[in-house]
Amino acid sequence: MHALPLILIALCVMAIAYRYYSAFIAAKVLVLDDTRVTPAHTFNDGQNYQPTNKWVLFGHHFAAISGAGPLIGPVLAAQFGFLPGFLWLIVGVVVAGAVHDFTVLVASVRQDGKSLAAIARKEISPLAGLISSIAILIILVIALAGLGIAVVNALSESSWGTFTIAMTIPIALIVGLWMYRIRPGKITEASIMGVVMVVAAVVGGSYVPGSSIAPWFTLSRDGIVLSLIIYGFIASVLPIWLLLIPRDYLSSYMKIGTIGALVLGVIIVNPELRMPAVTQFAGGGGPIIPGKLFPFLFVTIACGAISGFHSLISSGTTPKLISRESDTRFIGYGAMLMEGLVGIVALIAASSLEPGDYFAINLSAEKFAALGMSPVHLDTLSREVGEVVAGRPGGAVSLAVGFAYIFTGLPGLEKLMGFWYHFAIMFEALFILTTIDAGTRVMRFMVQEFGGRIWKPMERTDWLPANILATTIVVASWGYFLWTGNISTLWPMFGTANQLLAAVALSVATSVIINRKKERYAWITIVPMVFVAATTLTAGVLNITDNFWPLTANPATRTQGIVNSVMTLVMIYCAIMVLVEALKRWNRAVRHGEYEPKHKDHDHDHKEPTFVACC
Repeated sequence: MHALPLILIALCVMAIAYRYYSAFIAAKVLVLDDTRVTPAHTFNDGQNYQPTNKWVLFGHHFAAISGAGPLIGPVLAAQFGFLPGFLWLIVGVVVAGAVHDFTVLVASVRQDGKSLAAIARKEISPLAGLISSIAILIILVIALAGLGIAVVNALSESSWGTFTIAMTIPIALIVGLWMYRIRPGKITEASIMGVVMVVAAVVGGSYVPGSSIAPWFTLSRDGIVLSLIIYGFIASVLPIWLLLIPRDYLSSYMKIGTIGALVLGVIIVNPELRMPAVTQFAGGGGPIIPGKLFPFLFVTIACGAISGFHSLISSGTTPKLISRESDTRFIGYGAMLMEGLVGIVALIAASSLEPGDYFAINLSAEKFAALGMSPVHLDTLSREVGEVVAGRPGGAVSLAVGFAYIFTGLPGLEKLMGFWYHFAIMFEALFILTTIDAGTRVMRFMVQEFGGRIWKPMERTDWLPANILATTIVVASWGYFLWTGNISTLWPMFGTANQLLAAVALSVATSVIINRKKERYAWITIVPMVFVAATTLTAGVLNITDNFWPLTANPATRTQGIVNSVMTLVMIYCAIMVLVEALKRWNRAVRHGEYEPKHKDHDHDHKEPTFVACC
């Protein structure tokens, strides 16, 4: 089978869903109203709250939510065949992921830009808010480490990719200063200048290998990990307009532009999907993802269809930047559709490889030999890209090879396999870093809120010592797991954590809908919540029994096995407790008429100061 029918089906379904389904939710369920004053105007402080042009904010939001998940997840899930992943991506993003992002974003905008945990405390119960806070902190640690491992594998020993990514930081600082201080409001000028500099950084990176500066940008795995930790620290402390918004905005050009080019490339080249529609590993025994298609397909694909991490962005940085309520549909629902398209293109790219080459890249030599397969084009691939690509698990390398295949199939680009491969590596790393910086900042907000309960000055986000202390705690936490983990341990934990958080966020969104006497529409969040909770809780238990606890038999991995098992158990317990509390709240509302939560929207008397000031 060829790829063209899949990409055309995806584009049509997403266009129809945005035009009609999101409009239905906006008009009937959420009742968007541009006469409401958004928190970006109410609390405009030039630091964390800032009314932002919807196109700029779409770029920031899309860049923040689109990390490794929509790229790596579908690639790893290709071991089950291309058809199951495609069906879940197209259905999941329309009825689950985009609805999740949209509803949480509107809920946060209407509650002063508060976090998911604060909304849960108000809309469900104080216990649900406390448990949500604990769960979110744990999930964020795992998520950031899980996302980071992909960029570590992609940039390790790659001077070209490391140089290009490093250059995007000073470029973002320049653009941020230009848009907000030098030439305020001149977005077009800043955009043109920024895009030109980013393209120059990509092209300039091709001259780094073999040059005198190459050693400065050729970092080992540990060097990349340390660099990520340092970057996450700096991005969390600096004002949001100076680095985070402009960097995400600029990277969105690269992301959306590249995905657009890939979609066009798929349509023109129409590559053959060499991976079977369903492989023999759907029933279990997969060498990359252990376990059967159900439930592991769903936690492996994760972000491309639905991502709990998005709820932290939709109730973190983005709601504090929304200029008017109607922008939430374009940004919340629309950006998630774009991420779903990213996942579909990634799945097509991986499935266009010969199965022997796909597994040879994503497995160690010993595991690949056990499959009894033979590589087809692996030696040629290694020679053309200038690197050994066999035995480099994690999905990033196989995805880059698949992308390069598509681009080199275009007229006049046949001889540029090496260029497109390294461009794809840089593209993947850019995706991931913009999630790490936003995620670190959101987690810093939560740590400061917790710290403020013990020591009041800790909650002051305008006090640099508190910001530095909280950020140090955050980067040390996810940095530990990134330093000690690998793709086989981190990705299953990330997938489980991410999807459990999605179920929690959907329960909060359902509570918001029911509390506003819109229970006849609550099915839009309840249906995906039930499915995601069922698949993820099952996968979490199987991860403990089949993947993590067996590690304790080996003294070298005993600690890792215990930590992974305990953290997964805690996440499962927290998710179940929040779901139970939500069910109780719905019962009180529907059966006993207790609809309104204790405090109504925009009730400033019970406003959490930390969320108002920074979240």
